[in-house]
Amino acid sequence: MTRYIVRRFLSLIPTMFLIIVFAFAIEHLAPGGPFSSEKKLPPEILANVLAKYHLDESLPKQFLRYMGDMLRGDLGPSFRYKDFTVNQLIGQALPASMLLGGLALIVAVVLGLGVGVIAALKQNSWIDYATMSLAVIGISVPLFVIGPVIKLVLALQLKWLPTSGWIDGRNGWIVLIMPVITLSFPYFASIARLSRASVLEVLRADYIRTARAKGLTEATVVFKHVLKGALLPVISYLGPAFAGIITGTVVVETIFTIPGMGRFYIQAATNRDYTLIMGDVIVFSLILVVMNFVVDVVYGFLDPRISYK
Repeated sequence: MTRYIVRRFLSLIPTMFLIIVFAFAIEHLAPGGPFSSEKKLPPEILANVLAKYHLDESLPKQFLRYMGDMLRGDLGPSFRYKDFTVNQLIGQALPASMLLGGLALIVAVVLGLGVGVIAALKQNSWIDYATMSLAVIGISVPLFVIGPVIKLVLALQLKWLPTSGWIDGRNGWIVLIMPVITLSFPYFASIARLSRASVLEVLRADYIRTARAKGLTEATVVFKHVLKGALLPVISYLGPAFAGIITGTVVVETIFTIPGMGRFYIQAATNRDYTLIMGDVIVFSLILVVMNFVVDVVYGFLDPRISYK
């Protein structure tokens, strides 16, 4: 098991390297640049600016320079936010995105598992049909529709919640309710459907019939035997779900004016801010590969049938 964990961890290095190479090549080979605008700079000034940021060098040399700085923990200066480095911008924005995404994932897992298990135990009842209909809506309707609808109803019509803001404002933590609901909705729907299908499959297994034949209570059968087997597909889903829910904050942060990574990601892409784009890609990719690694390890502990030889 230890050898597998070490080997799996070391595989993260080439994965991240390939992601960085691909992202670096795509953004530099695309037409235009961070200093392209409707009002063109004089050639002398443009040459000085490009030399200052080493953009006048060949692409391989730029990449080697960037990799050297990155390995020292320096993601470079922002081309647009000239008073800040990329490290400072990400350091300011990432905690907000992580808090929002983490809370949304917790809500999605707790409610999704609960709804999925209940729907499976009450198969073909009105509860099953109602919860799965809600799950279909969550999967089908995009975040940029769910967010404004929730905002329209809860904030503008009922006036129960503030329309926007962050926890450091006068409204405090209550501002998280709408963005957390919005962000968690599609993941809650996916987890509910996944857990329902998994529970139904486990309920038909021979060892569950044996457990019931021994006289165990239904609660013991469900919580001690059914859930352990049914959780495996959900655990596998949580790795990419966590990364997806963090990157999904781009839409939600824009709708609810949250000072997170989404704002910088959109502005960096619009302004062709190479270093900030690379910083965002590296952070999001690192979250994805690390969470997949954690899921693989946890999956092994939960399912002893897996071989690591």
